[in-house]
Amino acid sequence: MTTYGDANLEKSTGRRSILITGCSSGIGLACAKGLQARGWQVFAGARQADDLHRLAQLGLSPIELDVTNQAHIERACDHVLNITQGRLDALFNNAGFGQPGAVEDLPIAAVRRQFETNLFGPIALTNRLLPVMRRQGFGRIIWNSSVLGFAAMPYRGAYNASKFAMEGWVDTLRLELTGSHIHVSLIEPGPILSRFREHAYQAFLDHIDRDQSFHRAVYLEMEARLTKPGATTGFTLPAEAILPPLIHALESPRPKARYRVTKPTQWFAIAKRILPTRWLDKLLLAATGGERPPTAR
Repeated sequence: MTTYGDANLEKSTGRRSILITGCSSGIGLACAKGLQARGWQVFAGARQADDLHRLAQLGLSPIELDVTNQAHIERACDHVLNITQGRLDALFNNAGFGQPGAVEDLPIAAVRRQFETNLFGPIALTNRLLPVMRRQGFGRIIWNSSVLGFAAMPYRGAYNASKFAMEGWVDTLRLELTGSHIHVSLIEPGPILSRFREHAYQAFLDHIDRDQSFHRAVYLEMEARLTKPGATTGFTLPAEAILPPLIHALESPRPKARYRVTKPTQWFAIAKRILPTRWLDKLLLAATGGERPPTAR
């Protein structure tokens, strides 16, 4: 596993506070538990009552938070800041999902939902908390992006676009916060073992008419992948793999702008820098396995 420079990965002392979105499972839950064990006061956001109850049983501070709901954002922030007496050390914008489907098959409502969850909600939450961090003179804001935030793959157009947009937004925010002591970082995972595919499959069923599509044969292979239990590649890492880079982003005096967590993410970052676009396209198509457009087979 990659190590992260000057981050001290032993348990730290002090009671720093962080709000993490999307803590019902996967990356959010693993990082919430890991930071709590490290001494952080973790406010764990989730939407469903059962998940909130489970988070409370784990000793976390559960917060009802649907990032697409502005009223939830206001209530959650007011609650957190009331407990912390107006201070918040960090925010981890982790909540998100992937909407599968060829771009020609995606209803605009599905694209809007993708952007509301992956980008517009996190922007609203960040902008609600930025004045707090400016007043206290410090803070860390971490955004959970993806390898698909810089390397687009077919049949993931809505997700690609939301993460590409996130990366541009965060790069701009980082520049505008220069000298503020508020540090902004992107985490770019690749294949991580979580419920991501389960949620993606439900989004596929909700919005894609498979049988009427030109891409029907591809969708059959996609459904097999999305419903397959366990890892779909040998490079898949557990959700806990996000914790070391997150700790570095939160605690290092010199956090990185980007943390590329899995081998595929690191390889594609290099490939994008050195390969001509047509060669990169071939590599990206090959990486999707059976999920390739009929004319590309």
